[in-house]
Amino acid sequence: MMADSPLTQLGHQAAIAASPEAAVLETVPNPQAGELYLVRFAAPEFTSLCPITGQPDFAHLVIDYAPEAALVESKSLKLFLASFRNHGAFHEDCTVGIGKRLVDAARPKWLRIAGYWYPRGGIPIDVFWQTGGAPAGLWLPDPGVPPYRGRG
Repeated sequence: MMADSPLTQLGHQAAIAASPEAAVLETVPNPQAGELYLVRFAAPEFTSLCPITGQPDFAHLVIDYAPEAALVESKSLKLFLASFRNHGAFHEDCTVGIGKRLVDAARPKWLRIAGYWYPRGGIPIDVFWQTGGAPAGLWLPDPGVPPYRGRG
């Protein structure tokens, strides 16, 4: 890594932030900025806390985006997602909030996030959010997460 890199986490020791608000999402220049393509991040072991009971909630997140000028730097994304481990928020707030933070950081052409939450009280809650219609010609693979039936 070059010494003058603006990245503060990649190539350095970096602790998990105390909260999602304190976490830093970093980007790198997109070397294929003129191309329309999809980037997928899958986080099958995402955790947060129920804001009422403090019990852990688990989700499989699938984040798809069509980058513009910047790419989301993956180590900063991992640290950002890990900052939710001690954060109390409802499933909907976590899922949509993550999507919005990614849009604010990377300014993609398009982004969608799917939060497949494991059941609590016998009910799985799946949350989906996107910035709008996908760009024409963008290949959108299936998220690859089966409907709940012992999801794993």
